[in-house]
Amino acid sequence: MGEQPIFTTRAHVFQIDPSTKKNWVPASKQAVTVSYFNDITRNSYRIISVDGSKVIINSTITPNMNFTKTSQKFGQWADSRANTVFGLGFASEQQLSKFAEKFQEVKEAAKLAREKSQDKMETSSDQSQESGSETPSGKQASSINGTDDEKISIVPDDTALKSENDRLKSIAEQSKKLEMELQALKDSNARLMDTLQEANSNAESWKSKVTQSQDENNQLRNKISELEDHCKEVNLERERNAQLSLRIQELEADLQEKEQELEDLRKQAETIPQLMAKCESVAAKLQAAETANRDLSEKMTLLQSEIDDSQQNQKNMKSELKRFMDVLDGKIDELHENNLCLS
Repeated sequence: MGEQPIFTTRAHVFQIDPSTKKNWVPASKQAVTVSYFNDITRNSYRIISVDGSKVIINSTITPNMNFTKTSQKFGQWADSRANTVFGLGFASEQQLSKFAEKFQEVKEAAKLAREKSQDKMETSSDQSQESGSETPSGKQASSINGTDDEKISIVPDDTALKSENDRLKSIAEQSKKLEMELQALKDSNARLMDTLQEANSNAESWKSKVTQSQDENNQLRNKISELEDHCKEVNLERERNAQLSLRIQELEADLQEKEQELEDLRKQAETIPQLMAKCESVAAKLQAAETANRDLSEKMTLLQSEIDDSQQNQKNMKSELKRFMDVLDGKIDELHENNLCLS
């Protein structure tokens, strides 16, 4: 073939979507070999990549081509002959840098090769012009003493010169076309970069919202912990209320005993007139018992009031807990919606 590989690497190959000119379309399912080749017979340089039996890159490098790094591991270049833009995704930034350096070297080599070719064409053109100035005498000599071979030898030089001039004009026109396409690709790349920056900005905004939601969730969790502590206090209050209820029952039992004792004393006072001397003592006991009864009644009333207050506090705590649980459910739903938006 006359081609020799001068540099080889591995990368994921992409091509620009021909319909949108914005999105990248994978040309290979996995990383493939991408090589620079020097076509000695044509004095040109090419980038070639093959995936199995399919050629996915066959790009001839010209001096007007530019390789652009669009990210730390991705680069691209436009090939007007193939009417597409190739993109390469590398495994590391170092591989991308080496490929870009080699692209610049090969581009300079292609430029030198074109300049040498143009110099040769100019030299050939000058020689043709010099030979053309001597043509009349040559033709006259040929017509007199020359042979048919000498007559034919002049014609191929003029034909080759004309063909080469036409080829150079075609190359110049193609170069202008490539410059226009390159500028269009640069504009497209700028639009892609703007879109990428906007996407990154939106991603940062979503990240900020998620972080804020997480902070609110943490605050709610702390509030739940506080409410759980309050619930523990409520349980302790319930235990104290139960103990107070038992105490009230004991006091009520004592009160009944005292009332029964008082009733017995009254019966004794009524049935035994001869114990009038003891009536005052019994009356004193009765008064003391009544006083104790009033004290017990007051204590029972106080305890009942404390029970009512405790039950009211318990109801208030339950209401506050329910309200905070409703707020927590709303925040959790909001966080879930934000996560769905991110995914």
